[in-house]
Amino acid sequence: MSDMSANIGGAGLDRLTVMQGEAHASADPKVEMSTVLGSCVATCLFDPLARIGGMNHFLLAEPPSNRSRESFDEHYGLFLMELLINKMLGLGAIKSRLKARVYGGANLNPAMRPIGTANAEFARKFLENEGIPVGFEDLGGRAARRVHFMPASGMVRCRTAPTESVPMDKPLVRPQSASGDVELF
Repeated sequence: MSDMSANIGGAGLDRLTVMQGEAHASADPKVEMSTVLGSCVATCLFDPLARIGGMNHFLLAEPPSNRSRESFDEHYGLFLMELLINKMLGLGAIKSRLKARVYGGANLNPAMRPIGTANAEFARKFLENEGIPVGFEDLGGRAARRVHFMPASGMVRCRTAPTESVPMDKPLVRPQSASGDVELF
């Protein structure tokens, strides 16, 4: 087995940014998916036998109770979780083999409603109800995250932005050095 950690963020990759309201799946070993998260949540799913993976990025967990569940909106986790699973099944993944890693759900501003916490709880509950085990999660806190995912190998790297010295009224700046770990399913 080769050391794929050099490929995370490496040259020669087809980079795909997963924006809010999107879900993508791939079996191509040259594809790297990435996203930036605050209170949003990204779920990375992986079928290790089929070597198919995918990532979504949702803004809110579920539509308000006064809204019809049949009128799906791409910003809700309820829609994007189903969409991600279906895209992966369409590529040949088997649902019973799927494994999950979940990122985001931060509450960046403590003065605001804890949307990140609600998103994280929704993702955990949805995956539990679907019988998809969560192998790793990096949820909550006050830090923004950047997630890189290699869907064909299941490798993930998550970087966290510093929070302790950043005033809430000042924009975040890119750190001189970033820390993060590569995680395998």
